[in-house]
Amino acid sequence: MNEKELMIVDIIKENPFISQNEIAERTGLSRSAVAGYISVLTKQGKILGRAYILPEKINFTCIGGANFDQKLQVYNKIIYGTSNPAFSVKACGGVARNVAENLGRLGCGVSLITVVGDDYEGQWLLDYTKDFVDITSSQVWPEEATGTYTAILNANGEMELAIADMGIYSKVNIPFIDKRWGYLSSADMILMDTNFSKGVLEHVIRRCSEEDLPLTIAPVSSPKAKKLPQQLNGVTWLIANQEEAEVIANQSITSDGDYFKAAEKMVKKGVENVVITRGDKGLMFYTKRGEAGAVIPPKIEVKDVTGAGDSLVAGVLYGNSKGFSIEDSCKLGVASSILTLQTTETVYSSMNHSKLLETYHKYFS
Repeated sequence: MNEKELMIVDIIKENPFISQNEIAERTGLSRSAVAGYISVLTKQGKILGRAYILPEKINFTCIGGANFDQKLQVYNKIIYGTSNPAFSVKACGGVARNVAENLGRLGCGVSLITVVGDDYEGQWLLDYTKDFVDITSSQVWPEEATGTYTAILNANGEMELAIADMGIYSKVNIPFIDKRWGYLSSADMILMDTNFSKGVLEHVIRRCSEEDLPLTIAPVSSPKAKKLPQQLNGVTWLIANQEEAEVIANQSITSDGDYFKAAEKMVKKGVENVVITRGDKGLMFYTKRGEAGAVIPPKIEVKDVTGAGDSLVAGVLYGNSKGFSIEDSCKLGVASSILTLQTTETVYSSMNHSKLLETYHKYFS
């Protein structure tokens, strides 16, 4: 940055909501010149958003699954009981790992606590992930197989069936977590999926509550959501899809009103902020402070839904970490999922904060 750009950034650090006219008065520049410098700084990623938010490093620790994913998408309508022509894509997966990579690509500092087997798949996962995420707290487990996830997609890219082999996660116990607690206690936000055992989930939630550590829960599936305890005191964010929300709230969701009723039940369990995703209908949010609303996404061409939910979680947390309101954080989440939905990649390889904010402004400003 040149001298004038540095001067403008220093002024914005003092007051991110300062107007361009006020910056012009303090620098002796014309307002149009200030606008030009701000435009350049925004494109360079030196400042973010409408309030000139500065891109400081945010520390996240993600706990949970890291899987070897295989997606098989058929060319035509699926016919059961016979062979269906398809093409396959192999990718790194796991909810916690996917969220961690998305956050890493957005410029955040992220560490990942997971386990993989001492096999080709596990080494490939760690080698790929370490470019975006600190994996020093993860462990390779000899004589265990890395978790795998196989998804069958229809011709429209929508999942018809998924099969998971994740027995390795049953090996994770409370001492394993406590040994790595320093990574959690130093984080600005902890993200935990529900791949580990019920006892581990309860232990992390309880310790986060006792130590006042921000915690986000991202359920992996409706069966795994059943492992969550009835009391969720200490959970800052719970971001779930409809089926997972039905399990956690112990009710069916058949109408718009049901989404808010389910979210209200989760808040009564102790959650501060609830987000329930609704597929192509977007999402709704509800907080213990009484904030509530919905975000409706634009119509887009969907290539593959795999990973879109994890991308949404990362976008919401990124927005929250940058001081956005809950509604705007949710819009950032939807914008992040839009980028992923328009690619066959589980994690969009061109994801960065500039592209995310560009998509956010395109559809929601």
